Amino acid sequence: MSTTAPTASVLPQAPWKLLFNQHLSKMSPPQFVLSTIAAAPPGSPTPYVPRARYCIFRGFWTELPENDHNYAEKNPKVFASDCPTFTTDVRMEKVGQIFGSSAGHAESSEQTQGSGGGGPVEAVWWAEEAGTQWRIKGRAYIVADDIEGKEESSGVRTVKSEVGKRMRIVDEAKEKDWSWTRELTGTFGNQSPGIKGSFRAPPPGKPVDQPYDNKNLKLGAKADGLEDSVARKNFRLVIILPDSVEQTDLSDPEKGRRYRYTFDESTRANGGWRTEELWP
Repeated sequence: MSTTAPTASVLPQAPWKLLFNQHLSKMSPPQFVLSTIAAAPPGSPTPYVPRARYCIFRGFWTELPENDHNYAEKNPKVFASDCPTFTTDVRMEKVGQIFGSSAGHAESSEQTQGSGGGGPVEAVWWAEEAGTQWRIKGRAYIVADDIEGKEESSGVRTVKSEVGKRMRIVDEAKEKDWSWTRELTGTFGNQSPGIKGSFRAPPPGKPVDQPYDNKNLKLGAKADGLEDSVARKNFRLVIILPDSVEQTDLSDPEKGRRYRYTFDESTRANGGWRTEELWP
């Protein structure tokens, strides 16, 4: 694997993570609204416009959830992180938006096919049973099959550098045995046959009367294997690097509070996070 930056590797777990995980474990599914920004249409008074959709939380990066039906080879437990993940199809608009609003400012679909990104996102969960809203603001990075290719693109280097800063080493002796590709494949294996098959669907958002590869793409497809070439070509893992987390507790109207956690590496004793208590 490519060496990860050590700057955050010694930081303890974020102070909000345990409760966040507890709340999401009671959500079925743990869905959230993901907002990105997209280039505005010509003539708009502002250069960017918001875009939102529902996504499913797939666990924290490097902490692949256990799944008895997933026979993919697993990484040793070398790292931990506070970075939520979700999966998407590279053909979805959110991928282009994450790349297009990043420092690299990708301008064509060819520039969004591999690993990279870094555009700003906001993710919001409503944990109804706990009466709590969670809002995470940060940057999203996309992991594709090129993450451990023979030649590293600038996008791959960016992902490994930026995400690597948030990967805490928990077993340094096994660091060389850990693989980005293995983690990506393990995440694909954790998906149900129906979700895997969704990456073989006709091109999202395209008119149904336009020609497409109808031999390999169809609605309702299912995929059981780990190396389905069509599904894997379209499958992407997205990692959110949180810069700000807000926990708004509305479970008791008379004791409502909002807690804002801001990532600040200088506050190492508290996991690199500053905490503020606010009115909801």
